Amino acid sequence: MTETDTSPPSLSQRQRQAIASVCRMIEQAAQMPTLEQMAAVAHLSRYHFQRLFKKALGISPKAYWEAQRQQRIRTLLPESDSVTEAVYASGYNSGARFYATAAKTLGMKPADFKAGGPGHEIHFAIGKCSLGEILVAATERGVCAISLGDDPQRLLDELQQRFSHASLRGADSDFEQVVARVVGFVEQTETALDLPLDIQGTAFQQRVWLALTKIPVGQTRSYAQIGQAIGKPTAARAVAAACAANPLAVAIPCHRVVRSDGGLSGYRWGVERKAELLRRESSGA
Repeated sequence: MTETDTSPPSLSQRQRQAIASVCRMIEQAAQMPTLEQMAAVAHLSRYHFQRLFKKALGISPKAYWEAQRQQRIRTLLPESDSVTEAVYASGYNSGARFYATAAKTLGMKPADFKAGGPGHEIHFAIGKCSLGEILVAATERGVCAISLGDDPQRLLDELQQRFSHASLRGADSDFEQVVARVVGFVEQTETALDLPLDIQGTAFQQRVWLALTKIPVGQTRSYAQIGQAIGKPTAARAVAAACAANPLAVAIPCHRVVRSDGGLSGYRWGVERKAELLRRESSGA
């Protein structure tokens, strides 16, 4: 028989558990907890807590709270009787403060978001790259989709399904230049994609996606390692789901996440493309 390990958790394990507890606290709070309250839950000094939280998640406690609040307003707006009701239920202290940042948070006016976004335009274009067909789409805030595939119509259908209430507009000459820059980035991922991005996802997804952008070119991480990096050491499956939901191929490098044994798992745009991207990055090609 194998003896049960009764050794106490290590310091790093205790710290991860502490940060995870604070994350749950923030997610469930009607108003942002004070720094003193969060540090007390973590059993740390305010300074040590702030430093440890940002190291673990890559963002500050305030930024994490803001991401949670933005997710709440996105969820509550379509279901609430009024915009005002959703604003206060999401944790905003005043309507004025919400409206000051509404366009950035929602990408449109709150009333339009509540109605499903009718009348809003998304520009798109489909081209070719060395990995096959590529679709690039953008809202007025930035690039919102980079998709790879073999069938242009399927790429377009997926975009229409994702933005079912918006109007899709074929690209003009200016947008073709955006597509050319994205294609250039896909071909040489060691360069920077110098374009604004409109990244729409849940707070958890955004935490995962932020962690992915910190994986250096030519390196990989396991799903478990990404979970540890965001303070969720047992959330490997949830991390995999967030990778699968990534809307921005290569720009958010989910292809750099592999199984714990180093094997390639599923990739939204095909395992063969994932293998080719990793080959290029590891060889510097």
